[in-house]
Amino acid sequence: MIHGEDKDKLAGSGGAILTRRNLLELAGLAFAATVIPSGVAAAKAAASEDEAAQGVSPVMDKLSKYMSEAGERALPDEVVEKTKHHILDTLAAMISGSEIRPGRAAIEFVRVYGGEEVATVVASNIVCGPIEAALANGVLAHADETDDSHGPSRSHPGVSVVPAALAAGEQFGISGKHFLRAVALGYDVGARVTMSMGGPGYQAMTHRSTHGTVAAFGAGAAAGCAAGLGAQQMRLLLDYSAQQTSGIGAWSRDAEHMEKAFLFGGKPAAGGVTAAMLVRAGWTGVDDIFSGPDNFFEAYAPRENGVIKADPTQLVEKLGERYEITRTNIKKWTVGSPIQAPLDAFADFFKQRTFTADDVRKVVVRIASDEANTVSNRDMPDICLEYMVAVMLLDKTASFRSAHDKARMKDPAVLRQRAKVEIVADPRIDARRPKREAIVEVTLADGTQMSEWVRDVRGTAENPMTREEVVAKARDLISPVLGATASAALIEKVLAIENVKDVRELRPALRRG
Repeated sequence: MIHGEDKDKLAGSGGAILTRRNLLELAGLAFAATVIPSGVAAAKAAASEDEAAQGVSPVMDKLSKYMSEAGERALPDEVVEKTKHHILDTLAAMISGSEIRPGRAAIEFVRVYGGEEVATVVASNIVCGPIEAALANGVLAHADETDDSHGPSRSHPGVSVVPAALAAGEQFGISGKHFLRAVALGYDVGARVTMSMGGPGYQAMTHRSTHGTVAAFGAGAAAGCAAGLGAQQMRLLLDYSAQQTSGIGAWSRDAEHMEKAFLFGGKPAAGGVTAAMLVRAGWTGVDDIFSGPDNFFEAYAPRENGVIKADPTQLVEKLGERYEITRTNIKKWTVGSPIQAPLDAFADFFKQRTFTADDVRKVVVRIASDEANTVSNRDMPDICLEYMVAVMLLDKTASFRSAHDKARMKDPAVLRQRAKVEIVADPRIDARRPKREAIVEVTLADGTQMSEWVRDVRGTAENPMTREEVVAKARDLISPVLGATASAALIEKVLAIENVKDVRELRPALRRG
């Protein structure tokens, strides 16, 4: 096992050895020179910015300036409220995720690996380095299917953005208002990257992960905002984010959700914090990774007949007008996104009439082709549609506990109901993608037929959950792990996050024991 200073050593580009403490000291010096220059230093900084901006594309110039100003830019009231919802929802996902195998593995990893006591590992008693904390919290946030999702980019932005903003925020002691703005920026930047390359079709055409791509840039933007980077530094941050972009579609074969949690949350969250720290420490790189030779789009974008299928202008389309966090879904049900609409349909059926599971003869669920492949007859209960329908029939609801009860998948009562369920890939739903819609048809034993086409899932932008619903979901996830008192304290802090002077004030309500 590595101890002491040896554990913290990092190799520099010239072969010199830097401890983590040295790196943070250099970062502090870089921050002082960049964020609060005065007199001659300010003039030199401005000249350096102008010189560096020469040869930078208009898209990159606009994007980097927008990113550098985000920490001080006021957000519309409705965006502030929505961002609070997503912060709370993601923290609740981290906390509930600590009880699941990938979450337990993340906590154990960081407990052994260690790091300086800077940032909080949620639902534990560990305080460690910001990079390590971001990795662990990212895995916790996507230890299961509790977290948010963004349809147009096909991603789960919260699981990388919030951990990165929190870890970097604790490192630099930012305010709650700054933290909130960093989170909103992460959603805006990350989602636009895959949207500029075709959105959900990007993964199908390239076999690369939309989720990992969005997460790398989203986490980087959030951490960079928390670190107070200037415009040129943000360009370098995007460069280092691009170099850390990874993930291939094989994640869908992960039967334990552990590799998926690493790809969607842990790795990019840690990478985003790393990028921000390196740039603040003075590292250099490519000034515009989105244009010029061997740029990001040449390397990653799909091609058709040899032509790159990408539109870089989408990186800045309606930036500052359309906030992607307002288009991001919060899940009412703690299951995979394709299962949300079918469960909504059953909730509506139960309101229409009273019937028991044994009254049901047959259930047909029509969803999109890609969704059918994702959630049909899976081994994991929270992404197995047949199992969750059976639970809904028996319990009249779908709780976090039932969605993670693997043993119950073999219960004879569940198996009897599951045998009634047929999943059909329906071209009508394919035509509606990337929306998560479903047609559910139920035939009762007396011949009664019920049908529901769920077009706007609860929790989507078209049918958003209220603050009360988001709080209720968070309370149900947090209280069993941290207790009712800590749950109430955390919810209160997040809903008044703009009044928090230092984001480290969240730590007591996030820790276990």
